[in-house]
Amino acid sequence: MPELIKKEKKKETVKEDEIDKYSININDIIVEIRIIAREDKPVPQYIASITNISDTTKLILEKIRQEFVTRIDVEEMEKLEEKKITDIRTRFHNEIRKLIRRYFPRTDEKTTTMLINYLIEENLGFGKIEILLRDINLEEIVINNHVESVWIYHRRHGWCQTNIRIPTEARIRHYSTMIGRDVGKEITTLNPLMDAHLTTGDRVNATLMPISTKGNTITIRKFAADPWTITKFMKAGTISLEAAAFLWLAIQNELSILVTGGTGSGKTSTLNAVSNFFPPNQRIISIEDTRELTLPSNLHWVPMETRLANPEGKGGVTMLDLVINSLRMRPDRIIVGEIRRKKEAEVLLEAAITGHSVYGTFHANNAEEVIMRMSNPPIDIPKQMLSALGLILVQNRNRRTGKRRTLQIAEILPSGDSNVIMQLNAKKDLLEKKNESVTTMETLELYTGMTREEIEFDLKQKMQILKWMISRNVEEVDEVGEVMAKYYLGRLKLE
Repeated sequence: MPELIKKEKKKETVKEDEIDKYSININDIIVEIRIIAREDKPVPQYIASITNISDTTKLILEKIRQEFVTRIDVEEMEKLEEKKITDIRTRFHNEIRKLIRRYFPRTDEKTTTMLINYLIEENLGFGKIEILLRDINLEEIVINNHVESVWIYHRRHGWCQTNIRIPTEARIRHYSTMIGRDVGKEITTLNPLMDAHLTTGDRVNATLMPISTKGNTITIRKFAADPWTITKFMKAGTISLEAAAFLWLAIQNELSILVTGGTGSGKTSTLNAVSNFFPPNQRIISIEDTRELTLPSNLHWVPMETRLANPEGKGGVTMLDLVINSLRMRPDRIIVGEIRRKKEAEVLLEAAITGHSVYGTFHANNAEEVIMRMSNPPIDIPKQMLSALGLILVQNRNRRTGKRRTLQIAEILPSGDSNVIMQLNAKKDLLEKKNESVTTMETLELYTGMTREEIEFDLKQKMQILKWMISRNVEEVDEVGEVMAKYYLGRLKLE
């Protein structure tokens, strides 16, 4: 008995530290988010709580919800066409309004609308998952099954466990079906795997039991509503001032760059950040499976997306289709979301050889691995052709600390081998110079006519501008684009 009391006492005195706190407004529903570190938990806890709806009101709303569900076949409604769904949502809106008026006769119009939105989201939307979808601080939302809490990957705190659970496996499957239906895809027992995306651009992967043995899963990689810029990268310590200036010089002079790294290392975010350096008087074509890039609005930019085939196997538009088509659109710069196949790599390298600047992402953990993977099957590009790419920018995420850093900046020599110019000193958390640049400097001298001294002076000027941008908090994508436009037009004055 004393032992039981002892254990209970220990449970009561678990130490908690609040490490972050903020609020989200979802259709006038105020959700408070608290990130808590607990002694008895290995990861931070993400606690979401609705603050402007009392517990008593929630109980009454649950009663309304149950009464509402008995009147309407929600699952049958989800199978209908989009126009009919819109009509039925309007009818639901009116039905719920009547119920709220009965239970809450004295509520004003604003509160009534808020309660209607809450109930509609609980019944026809993603329920509490909507809170996570609206939190701009999250990168990933993971549902593993109905038993475990939902997990999230937070920009500042890494992996966290939430206080949100999905009530049943059937509900998880229902969410997957909703997502698939909106993009013309199906997930069934016969087709238990699905790649899709939400209308917001968030990427979704779903699996059904028994393929995922613990339960049905949904993994959502969120579209960055607040895109990364080069200033934010420098402020976060992801890239150094010297490295950013060097990349700016390379992009200004139309050198091609391949951004590489492992899963979750920030390849697309880095591609977005270095795209800030594009001049506004050039035509940019971007090609992605799902739109993730956000470039400054003053750029001459044409974003394009692939399209999956319909269930009959028709109407699909591949990455290769778009890459080949882009060459007929008079591009100055071509951005490819991810290079995966031999044909894509071949066409892009041909484009680079014929004078286009090419930028893309590729899965590889360091510069040497890039050369090895590119020059061996299945991609199997001759090493000598790789020199057309110019630079390799390697990103890395430390899974223990969650920090993302530029690991290497390397140039590709005429032989196809890599020469690492800058490399991260992990112990000091500094990007240090490793080797002298050979090919890049020679290329710049040849095409700009500048001497080494003039190139060094230009780099110092760029560093000065970047420092000024940091000090003035010029960090939103259009603000950075405006500074770059002024620089290229010779109108930039540092105050």
